[in-house]
Amino acid sequence: MKKRKVPHTFVIVFCCILLAAMLTWFIKPGKYISEQVGGEQVMTFYYQDQLPEPYAAEFHAEPQTWQVFSALFKGFEKQSGIIVFILIVGGAFWIMNKSKAIDTGIMAFLGFTKKLERRKWIRKIGVNNIVITMIMILFSLFGSVFGMSEETIAFTLIIIPLAISMGYDSIVGVCMVYVAAHIGFSGAMLNPFTIGIAQGIADIPLFSGIGYRLVCWIILTIVGIVFVLLYAKKVKKNPMISVVYQDDEYWRRQKAEDRRQETEDRRQKTEGNRQAWWVYGVVTAILLFCAVRFPMTTLKVGNNTATLPLLPIGAGLFAFVSFFALRKGVPYFVLTLLFGTVYYLVTGVLGYGWYIMEIATLFLFMGVCSGLAIGKSASDIAKLFIEGMGDILSAAIVVGLAAGIVIVLQDGGVIDTILYGLSKSMSNVGTIASTEIMYGIQTLINIVIPSGSAKAAITMPIMAPFSDLIGVSRQTTVMAFQFGDGFTNMITPTSGVLIATLGVARIPWEKWVRFIWKFILVLIVIGGLLLIPTVTLSLNGF
Repeated sequence: MKKRKVPHTFVIVFCCILLAAMLTWFIKPGKYISEQVGGEQVMTFYYQDQLPEPYAAEFHAEPQTWQVFSALFKGFEKQSGIIVFILIVGGAFWIMNKSKAIDTGIMAFLGFTKKLERRKWIRKIGVNNIVITMIMILFSLFGSVFGMSEETIAFTLIIIPLAISMGYDSIVGVCMVYVAAHIGFSGAMLNPFTIGIAQGIADIPLFSGIGYRLVCWIILTIVGIVFVLLYAKKVKKNPMISVVYQDDEYWRRQKAEDRRQETEDRRQKTEGNRQAWWVYGVVTAILLFCAVRFPMTTLKVGNNTATLPLLPIGAGLFAFVSFFALRKGVPYFVLTLLFGTVYYLVTGVLGYGWYIMEIATLFLFMGVCSGLAIGKSASDIAKLFIEGMGDILSAAIVVGLAAGIVIVLQDGGVIDTILYGLSKSMSNVGTIASTEIMYGIQTLINIVIPSGSAKAAITMPIMAPFSDLIGVSRQTTVMAFQFGDGFTNMITPTSGVLIATLGVARIPWEKWVRFIWKFILVLIVIGGLLLIPTVTLSLNGF
């Protein structure tokens, strides 16, 4: 019997676009508009033929036909930032990989972990289990505190080679970074992009109820870590059971090539490499200039702020560590460039409000400096950068394709109609049932609108007043939004970050779904259970 071949990811995404277009033929278009009623702004739903002026003249929804093709163009426009981000980061890492810095760092790290295994209690727990746990806690905390999402795309390129070297697959690498960050995103304590916006719209104190959200974050993070550790153990025992075993040939081949050149590359010295020392001097001078210009950085975490001399600390650490790294070898110096990039990325995001443009610029700078440090000419660096973009191009393309799904639904005017129909289902049921229905609505809407801030702007003006009518705390409504916004981000094809992460990891979306869907269901059930105490118990902030 001939085995049925799974369609290409591009085909699956385009089929989703066709399905979205079909819905626009069967669902009546409509729109929520903000109106002043009794001195308050409320969201009122109107079908297209009932819209008052000037909204009627501005709303042009129609069933989608040939637009399934123009949606691809619009999708590329809508996600242009993430697409360019992927290409720049991919090109930068391709340059840096020529130095074998990541491979050198991984080998040194694995050598360090082998020494740790001499301790009996560590050997009993498993040093790899400790590594996976610590990395997942770190990224979960990032997702919970400042809403790390797009940033995980770049970190995936760093962690997957580590996971492969530890004897796991690329899925474990993605889980350590992307899944951990989005578990934290779902159980957020201080995420300004979800909690901050939703609580602001609901008119409740900003970041209130943090005590119970901390409990939720701990529970969800533990569940995520246990899930990944159990899967990693199975893959370590039998790599062939991995659904991406064949796809990971790319990463295994890359490691094999690295090993063939490992001796030469790890022994590469810089005493005679003046170009690397010039790079060290120029980068240090730039960092010192920034440290003098911005001696103090104010970190913003929720409502709390802390002013610290982060740029001077970063410049001093880089100058000191890189000096000794250069004496040891070029790959070690490039590794300090990578660590410095991560340091300034976190500082920029928390202290200066950086987003994907600034992060992409930082990685591009890292890539150029890495190329110069290993003795490449400007033309060589440009060629390597183009090769890197070409290698990652399919990941960038699928992001634009996936955005076309939302474009079709928006142009067909059916998103608000779907939301209106779902919200009507909450009438005449109890408080717990109403809370779970709100949670279900947010979960379903998130499949179509994965943007937390956009979904908060659409749904919270409707849900918050409705919760007053049924006797449910607005804080509970925010938590229903929070959980509903997070879990399905890890599976929906409309999430540009998910598609981009899978693209750089070279994991087909359909194989990812086969792996993750049961875990997503578990998270959804746990989220529903965690909402019950917000209704039945007297919690601080609720």
